[in-house]
Formats: sequence, C-alpha cells, structure tokens
Amino acid sequence: MGQVSVIVALIVVACAVGVSASGIGSIFADENPIRQVVSDGLRELETAVLQVIGQTPHALTFARFAHRYGRKYQTSEEIKHRYSIFAESLETIRSHNKKGLSYTLGVNEYADMTWEEFSKNKLGAAQHCSATKKGNHKLTNAVVPLTQDWRKTGIVSPVKNQGSCGSCWTFSTTGALEAAYAQAFGKSVSLSEQQLVDCAGDFNNFGCNGGLPSQAYEYIKYNGGLDSEEAYPYTGKDGVCKYSAENAAVQVIDSVNITSGAEDELKHAVGVVRPVSVAFEVIANFRLYTGGVFTSDDCGSGPMDVNHAVVAVGYGVEDGVPYWLIKNSWGADWGLNGYFKMEMGKNMCGVATCASYPIVA
Repeated sequence: MGQVSVIVALIVVACAVGVSASGIGSIFADENPIRQVVSDGLRELETAVLQVIGQTPHALTFARFAHRYGRKYQTSEEIKHRYSIFAESLETIRSHNKKGLSYTLGVNEYADMTWEEFSKNKLGAAQHCSATKKGNHKLTNAVVPLTQDWRKTGIVSPVKNQGSCGSCWTFSTTGALEAAYAQAFGKSVSLSEQQLVDCAGDFNNFGCNGGLPSQAYEYIKYNGGLDSEEAYPYTGKDGVCKYSAENAAVQVIDSVNITSGAEDELKHAVGVVRPVSVAFEVIANFRLYTGGVFTSDDCGSGPMDVNHAVVAVGYGVEDGVPYWLIKNSWGADWGLNGYFKMEMGKNMCGVATCASYPIVA
C-alpha cells in the first residue's frame, strides 16, 4: 500500500489538541473532548501526517484535528494544502486572542477551509432585504425585561446543522416557527427546511444559494403551510418540490417585519413576543468564533446585503457589553453549543437589518 493510500485509510474520525511544547494548547478549552482522543488510529494518523508534512510546529495538532473531524484527504498534496490553511487559522486564532477583545476564536471544523470555500458551503449569495424598509411591528407599553433567554421557557428547538448547503434562511425560518408553534400550542414540532429549499423559489428564494425568512413566511402563508421534518426530511441539496398542503404541520397566517436597523423594535419583539428571525453579514474570522460577544469593525451597520440568517432568542450583558443571543445552524459543536453573542446597540454586521417573525395557526 502506498504512502497516500495509508494516509487516506487512516484519516477517518476525530479532534485537535494543543501541543504544549509549541504553545498551541492555550487555543483549546481544558474541557475540550479533543484532549480525550488517544485511540482509534490517532497514533498511526500522527505518524502518517508527519511523513507527509514533516516535523513542522503544528503537525500533531493538525493530525488530531483531522482525526476529530473525520477528514478524508485524498492525496499528499491535499494534506499539505489543508495543513497550510490550518496553520494560517492557528495564527489568526493566536493573534486575535492575544488582543483581549470581547470574543475569542478557536479551532473548529472549519479551520482547514478557506474563506471562499466556507462562504460557498455555508452562506450562499448575499440577499437584499426589501421587506423591512417599512416595518409593521408595533411597540407597546409592555415592560421589556432587562435580559431575555427564550430557551429557559422550553420553546426554542434544538440546534440543527445545514451542512454544505447555503440554506441558512430555511433554518432561521423553521427556528422561529418552531418557537412560535411551541409557544402557541404547548408542544414541540420539528419543521421541514427541505420543503423551503425545494418549493419556495417563486418567492425570490434560491434553495442552497440563499433566501430570506421574510420571503419564506410569505411562501408558507400562501401555499398552505409547512410540513414536519419527519414528513419532508432534509437532504441538504436542491431538489424537486414534493409538498402536499394536506400534510401541513403548521400554518402561517401572517408575518411581522422589524423596521430595518431599528434595534429598539427588535429588542421589544425578542423581549416580549418570542424569538425572531434575523440576518447579518458574516465576515471571515466569525467562522472560528468560540465565545464572548462578537463585534467587528470589518462589517457595516447601515443598509447592506446580508449573507446569513439565524434566530435571535434573547439578549443580555456580558462584561459590560450588551449582546444579542443568537441560535445558529452550524451544529451544536460550533460556538457556544451552536449559539453566539453579537454586540447590541450598533446594528452590528446589520443584525437588525432584516428581522421578522411569524404568526402561526
């Protein structure tokens, strides 16, 4: 068996661990399960990777990353290429965390992906949100709580994973809908993202190439509802519409839009109504987020084309910085168990540019 074949056979499942002698250990949390990986071919994998890239400073860290995340590199050249990207990610993480900012970066499953690859697989095309130019959310005299976390009420569904499909808009839609349904009817339901990928194109959505929750709510409203996940399971790729209205698990009778950029409206909605679909501009280092309150000078706050839709499920203050608590769709291993915090009060990365929530029946 040739060298490449040995490597391909060994790179099958796993995690990354810091190499204390090179100072990488600080990148990983002490409780990181990566540190527990000691078997299942790890030693052999480390040896194989060293044969390809040599005794470089981060070789063992890279091997353990490949093991943890099940990487299946096909050639020695690909291993070298991915290692190069991984090493750049480590330097980005190290440089950022030295600054002592309000959020931290760390190694996750995207550490061997270029920004271009990540964007193609996770974000889809940027979308311009016209629905929120004039919002219809009504502010009331209800006392807005100082902090909010709808997870504590049990209406927020588990974090899902969109996979390699730019379908974040569908997960934002179902996330807000699942919360609205649980709040209204006292029981949970998992709703179909795939139906939206396959069927909502006539409402200016583009399947795995992007879309907007506000437009998805309109589709659901005018096309007889949305199936359950069980009835119309997720495939993570564009398909042919197979929806039948008689099987709908939930109906949308209307949707409410937050005026573009109006964080006071958004806070009122999230504070006293329920979780809200939001969208924002993802920038390169966000993919490596591990905790804290995300903030950036590299993304705008004014009118913009957003490239990722998520669900705002609450808000609070951390170390004096107010934040939005947001549910993502990159799996529960990313960020804060699938969530992140975004600075509040500056329309950070356009988080209040394209916000809406459904009314269910």
